Amino acid sequence: MELTLVPIKNPHGLNLILGMSHFIKTVEDVHEAMVNTVPGAKFGLAFCEASDVCLVRTSGTDPELIELARDNALALSAGHSFILFMRDMFPVNVINTIQNVPEVVRLFCATANPVQVIVAQTDQGRGILGVVDGFASKGVETDEDKDKRTKFLRMIGYKF
Repeated sequence: MELTLVPIKNPHGLNLILGMSHFIKTVEDVHEAMVNTVPGAKFGLAFCEASDVCLVRTSGTDPELIELARDNALALSAGHSFILFMRDMFPVNVINTIQNVPEVVRLFCATANPVQVIVAQTDQGRGILGVVDGFASKGVETDEDKDKRTKFLRMIGYKF
């Protein structure tokens, strides 16, 4: 077995969700989940098929994001994984809906941070072992940091 670190290319710091599913129908069902949860959602989705012809399947509403998802999925080439890039929205808006798609079995991350994916390569194929999402902790928040966090959440409309 060989371990590889695959960086997710995300030149605009977009929010993304990386997960695992179990069936080719994932593409259609995640697409429907996105457009039914956030009207006008801008996203690109790519799914690595792990059986039959083993293609990267794509869908979405934004051609640039579809291409970005496709290129990252191809770099991963890890069985039944999917990657979803979003523009002008946050994972918190869709994560519960995505987790409730019947084919979805696991989410590795939902983030706009830099992501590195730990991939195992065997003679059979490739699989995701885990992710490095962002950076290591630098300390513990102070009262000032807590106040700043609360103000930020209010500013973006997630707390009143």
